[in-house]
Amino acid sequence: MTQSGRPPLVVAMGDPAGVGPEIVAKAWAQRAERKLPPFVAVGDVRAVQRVWPGPVAPVLDLAQASEMFDLALPVLTVEDAGEITPGQPDLEGARCALMSLEMAVGLARSGAARGLVTGPVSKSQLYKIGFTHPGQTEFVAERCGVSKSNAVMLLAGPTLRVVPITTHIPLAQVPGTLSVDLVLAKARATVRGLRKNFGIAEPRLAFAGLNPHAGEDGAIGREEIDILEPAIAALRDEGVDVVGPLSADTMFHERARARYDVAICCYHDQALVPIKTLHFDDGVNFTLGLPIVRSSPDHGTAFPIAGRDQAHPGAMIAAIAMAHEAAERRAASAST
Repeated sequence: MTQSGRPPLVVAMGDPAGVGPEIVAKAWAQRAERKLPPFVAVGDVRAVQRVWPGPVAPVLDLAQASEMFDLALPVLTVEDAGEITPGQPDLEGARCALMSLEMAVGLARSGAARGLVTGPVSKSQLYKIGFTHPGQTEFVAERCGVSKSNAVMLLAGPTLRVVPITTHIPLAQVPGTLSVDLVLAKARATVRGLRKNFGIAEPRLAFAGLNPHAGEDGAIGREEIDILEPAIAALRDEGVDVVGPLSADTMFHERARARYDVAICCYHDQALVPIKTLHFDDGVNFTLGLPIVRSSPDHGTAFPIAGRDQAHPGAMIAAIAMAHEAAERRAASAST
């Protein structure tokens, strides 16, 4: 337990050959100035030692990790990653990343950790060892017993939050995947999640249209008329503050962003292009709809710069801070 009596956060470091170990270590190094809560890294301790000269403490449990946090980065090793070469992913590293994620989820689910932060993984390597999920979000949701439609990927930065209704599917499949029920499930989970994790009592939602100019009244697509508008009408009947469908090309400038708390987008890049343009170094992937707190830096493994001391820890720091804030809000709500 931490000095405050609360468990630490747990951070799965991701692929040991990527930048995950480096940004976790750099986040620990900035713990005081960024006012970060105690956290425990999960992965192969050698992955950190390969890329960072600072103090590292191999630990056996979270209680020991909390005791060591002020002195060194505590690392709970769960799987030997084999020969670790930064920038060169392999199957042993993928197995280590998956086992680390599995253990970290378990610690969060059991309450031993107060929240989960996940580092970047290589899905191409994970697929080679039998991983069948589109991403870590879906894996964590399944382990928590939450359906795909009720687990919502929220990407958040200081000036923008976005939710993609569909995520890791081919663009050609998006129109056929969208449905009124799916849109409603994602929107309702978003409203609940913003209240529970971000303290926004009455979230304001803005829907992006699928087609250019939101379909121009059906002239260049009917998805807005047949799917989005009925879902929006149902949400309004439930008392949700919602606008749209809006033309996506005009909803992300500064004045437009001030009018909503979250933009609900139809597909992956419609949501992630604006968030990564505005907040590449401090964007966070936060999963709504889970019984646990889960966040992640909104970037990948960055293999080309791994081991070169070039990785920026801003997004990892933001992910740790956001997980801490969400855990605090949940604890305060549970005690009232």
